[in-house]
Amino acid sequence: MNSSETLSAESRQLMTELQSTGLRLVSPDAGAASRRGGAGPSDHKAVTVDGVTIMVPVHTSTAWHSPFVAQAPDSTGSSALLRGTIPIANISFPKAPRFYGMQTLDGVPYSHIAALHSADVLATTVLQTCIRYESRRKSCKFCAIGQSLAAGRTIARKTPEQLAEVARAAVLLDGVKHMVLTTGTPPTPDRGAQILCESAFAIKAAVDLPIQAQCEPPDDDRWFARMKASGIDTLGMHLEVVTPALRERIMPGKASVPLTRYMDAFKAAVAVFGRGQVSTYILAGLGDSAAAILTMSRELIDLGVYPFVVPFVPISGTPLEDHPAPTPEFMKSVLQPLGAMLNAAAMRSGDIKAGCGKCGACSSLSSYEE
Repeated sequence: MNSSETLSAESRQLMTELQSTGLRLVSPDAGAASRRGGAGPSDHKAVTVDGVTIMVPVHTSTAWHSPFVAQAPDSTGSSALLRGTIPIANISFPKAPRFYGMQTLDGVPYSHIAALHSADVLATTVLQTCIRYESRRKSCKFCAIGQSLAAGRTIARKTPEQLAEVARAAVLLDGVKHMVLTTGTPPTPDRGAQILCESAFAIKAAVDLPIQAQCEPPDDDRWFARMKASGIDTLGMHLEVVTPALRERIMPGKASVPLTRYMDAFKAAVAVFGRGQVSTYILAGLGDSAAAILTMSRELIDLGVYPFVVPFVPISGTPLEDHPAPTPEFMKSVLQPLGAMLNAAAMRSGDIKAGCGKCGACSSLSSYEE
C-alpha cells in the first residue's frame, strides 16, 4: 500500500474493518478470481479502496455474515460498497491478469505455477507440500497449503524453469513489480532454502524482478549469504504466533524451532540483507495479546526486522475455520502503536525491496506508518 500515506482516516478505518469482517459479493466473478486454499493469503479477493488495493476475506464464515456488501460493478468497473443497506464508498476490483490465459509447453496453466496477489505482486509456493502438514497433529492449525493442491489448482513442485517463464510473462504482460517465493518445509535441514535459491537464480536470469523468499530458519546461517547471492533481495521468516505456549498448541510442528533460533536467525539475516529487508508475519487474533505482539515487535524492530502484523483469517476446511477473526478495534489497538514504532525507527514498508511487507495488501499496517 505504497500510496497509503495519502489515505484519509476514514479510508484507513474502512480497510481495517473490511480485513477483519470480510465482504459479501453480489457479483462473485467481478475482477480477478478470488483465491481459495493454499499457502499465504487465502479465501481473499483483491479490492481497491481509495486507490489502494487490499486483500479482503470473501469465503470465510466471518465474511458470510459481514455487514459489508459489494454491489455489482457498473459499466466503469466501479462497485458501490454498502454497510447494511447504506452506500458508504465506491470500490473496484483489479482485472484478471493476462498471463493467466497462458500455459507451459507441457500444458500446465501459468495460474497453477504463480498467482497475482494484490494488483502487481506475483506469488508462488515453490513446494506445495510440507513436512508440518503431513500430520494434522503437528501441522499449523490455520494452514491450508494442501487444499489448492488437492483441488487441482496448482502443482506440487514448480521447477525453476517454469517459475522463470511465468515471471517473465507476468512482468511483460501485466507489469508485475516484485515476486514472493514461499515454500512448504521439506524434510531437510535447510528448510527449503536450497529450492528457493535455485528458483531465484533462474528467475533473475530471465527477468529483472525483485524477489522475496520465505522459509523457516535454516539450520546453518551460511544459507543467508547463499540466498542473497542467488538473487533473493529480501527474506521472510514467519513467526505467526509470538507466545510460546500458544505456538505449541496452534503450530506444534513449527514450534519445534524455538523462538531463540528465530531471533538468532533474524540477527544473522539482517547482517546479510540489511535493516528492514528481513520481515516476519504475525497473525493477530489467534490468542496473542496486543501487548505480547507489540513487545515482540519492538524486539524485532530493534534487530532491524519488519514485523508485518496481519489479521488472522479463519480459512474454511482448517481446524481453525470457526475461530473468530480479530475485531477492527483489536487490530487498531495493535496497528496504531506499531505504525508509530516503525515510523520512529525509520523502517517503512515502502523501503522494502520486495515481498509481503512492501505489498502490504493483507494488512492496513502501512497506513499507520505516519
